[in-house]
Amino acid sequence: MVNYRRARVAGACYFLTLALRDRSSDLLLRYSDELRMALRQVSSAKPFKLPAAVVLPEHLHLLMWLPEDDADFSSRVRMFKSLFIQHLQARGERVSINPKGEASIWQRRFWEHLIRDEQDFAAHVDYIHANPMKHGLVLRAADWPLSSFHRYVQRGLLPSEWCGGVQEQVVGAGE
Repeated sequence: MVNYRRARVAGACYFLTLALRDRSSDLLLRYSDELRMALRQVSSAKPFKLPAAVVLPEHLHLLMWLPEDDADFSSRVRMFKSLFIQHLQARGERVSINPKGEASIWQRRFWEHLIRDEQDFAAHVDYIHANPMKHGLVLRAADWPLSSFHRYVQRGLLPSEWCGGVQEQVVGAGE
């Protein structure tokens, strides 16, 4: 088995990206309630805070802040993926299993980045909230429903017009 080198710091915040194996899928949007349910179940079993998150059709980004005495984000990701698959199966979604016994839904691994400081944290929150625009899904961050951006606006941490908006068009003379 390959031994991946991952930063493991108790009580730290991690930026995580989880992607579906089929990058053309919209499974995460269609089953966003099941995704939330799986996250809640993991948080209940293995607590963590979720300062920011965004769900896109085939991948999601989140900031996961672990308890002071805990550095184990990997088991939380593994549990989350597994619970989501169970919820899909309960809804009648067909999930194929490969010869290793792994479900065909998720990519095998995930991306992780240890947040170093407040500036790094802020940059990743911005990245998360702007991600639907980056992928051409909306013109404004406020237009994407599956984002913690709305929570930031409600708490007064970001203005609703942050990142995007109506672009002024320059009309040339004679038009």
